[in-house]
This record gives sequence, C-alpha cells and structure tokens, in this order.
Amino acid sequence: MGESLIPNNTNAFDEVIAIIDNARENAFRAVNRELINMYWDIGEYVSRRVVKGGWGKAVVKKFSDFIQSRYVGIKGFSPQNIWRMKQFFETYHGNEKLSPLVREISWTNNVLIMMAAKTDEEREFYLLLSSKFNYSKRELERQIDSGLYERTVMSEITNKLIVERSEGLTALRDSYVLEFLDLPEHHKEKDLRKAIVGNLKDFILEFGKDFTLVGEQYRIQVGNTDFNIDLLFYNRELHCLVAIELKIGRFKPEHLGQLEFYLEALDRDVKKKDDAVVEYALSRSMSPALIAEYRLHLPDKQILENKLRELAELAESDDTDEE
Repeated sequence: MGESLIPNNTNAFDEVIAIIDNARENAFRAVNRELINMYWDIGEYVSRRVVKGGWGKAVVKKFSDFIQSRYVGIKGFSPQNIWRMKQFFETYHGNEKLSPLVREISWTNNVLIMMAAKTDEEREFYLLLSSKFNYSKRELERQIDSGLYERTVMSEITNKLIVERSEGLTALRDSYVLEFLDLPEHHKEKDLRKAIVGNLKDFILEFGKDFTLVGEQYRIQVGNTDFNIDLLFYNRELHCLVAIELKIGRFKPEHLGQLEFYLEALDRDVKKKDDAVVEYALSRSMSPALIAEYRLHLPDKQILENKLRELAELAESDDTDEE
C-alpha cells in the first residue's frame, strides 16, 4: 500500500523543483545586489578621495595592492576595475530612475553598458533588457554591437511618423541583423529559412526572447488546398501567433497580401472552420502585418546614430508643426 504512493514519474516533483530554482535565483540576485552595492560604495569612496584627497593612479594602484594582500585570492579589485567603480558611481549617482536598475544585473553587464551607452535613455534601454531577459555577457555584447537601441528607437520613431502601430506589433521592429547566419550575399529563401532554424538560439536573441518557434514550413489548409508558412512563432507575452514569410529582394504589394491571407487563415483555423480559398482571400484581414528588412552584416553604429539623430529631429519638427 505504501509503494502505491510513490510517483511513477518525476512530473510529481516539478513543483518542488520550481521552489528550489526560485530560491536559488532569489539567492543569486541577493548576492549580486550586495556585490553591486559594495562596488558602488567603493566607487563613492574613491571618487571623494580623488576630489578631496588628490588620489591619482599611483595611490589607486597602492590601494588595489593593499586590498588584494589583505584578502588573498580576491578578484575584481585591479586598479582598472577600481577606476570603473568610481566611474560607475559617478555615472548613476543622483539618478533615482537608473540607480535601482544597476543592482538587478551583473557587474560585467553593468560595465558593458556603462562603457558603450552614451545617454541615460540608452543606458535604461539596455539595463531593462538585461534584467528582463537575464542576458549573458556574450548576448549583451551582441545586442550592443548590432545597435539594437538605435534600431529599436528608429523603428518606433518611423512608425510614429507614418502611422500609429497596433499593440501587437510593438514587439517587432522594422529591421533585423542576422550576421550570425553566415550566409553568402546571394542566397535563396530556402537557405535563409534553414539557416534561421539551424541558428535558432541566436535568431531568438535578435527576434525577441518572448518568442518560441511553433514550426517551419507550417502547413495550413484552406478548403481543399494546402499552404505553407515559412516560419510560425508564438509570443508568450502577447499570447499570439506570429507568422513570418521570408522574401529575397525588394518588397512587392502581393507579398503583404499573401501574409495577410495566412494570418486570417490562422485566425479562422483556431475555430476549425472549413471555408473556401476565395472567401479567405477576399475578406478583410483582422490581423496586423509588418514589413521588415534583414541584413547579413553588423551595421555601422556611427551611421545608425546619425540616422537616429536625423529622425529624432524630424519627429521633433513634426510635433512643433502640430502645435
């Protein structure tokens, strides 16, 4: 009788595993906050000493040697890192909006953001992103190198200037960088699709970590006819399907019509209706669609920054004209 109470599979233990994982994550975050707090306090101390005590490179080197001799084997207290602590404190001191965010990510990622970001807006963007998606150093470096901040803001400004974007499309941008696919400049749509599926982890990093792949060449049936959607994703945050049709070359109006046809077919497929192809094609699509471009090389960040500046000035001028 006692043996019958023993579960036959490990699914019964999932709840306990979740409790343990949650506790481990909370413990890690608590330790990380204390580490960041320590670096903040040391940065404040060094900053004050530089201003009032005349500290320079020689004194900071002596300070570094003293700490490392006092705590044998301790890491993170090289002269270079101590100067970074000073810069860290001075960058975020008095900023009530950003200073809490820096305690939610690792010191390594904090240093990456601090060294790369030029404005508070850009710092906030990467701080929030790193905290939400728990980026590794490699993942964050890739996002910064690909100009994700500039591309995201440019996409938002462009769509604001043209037309208000529907809520569902806010999770998407109008350009993507796919340098990790390692494709030649001249390739076929099939090659692009296969490369994306073969590099899905990196694609999800670029496309958005809230997305999961549902299927490649996903088959839908309309009437007695089968159609295949290149890639079908599901967005966990929006709770919706996202269909991707891959095209090589310039955009053509019929491409959008094809995508809208697929989207409406997906909408109706959920209800298991068996309607004719003509009705699908002629009826008005209720699903939002977006045309986006992809690049196979990392963009020049300086060019992106210049374009962003121009767009921002155009948007500001547009707002002034409306007043």
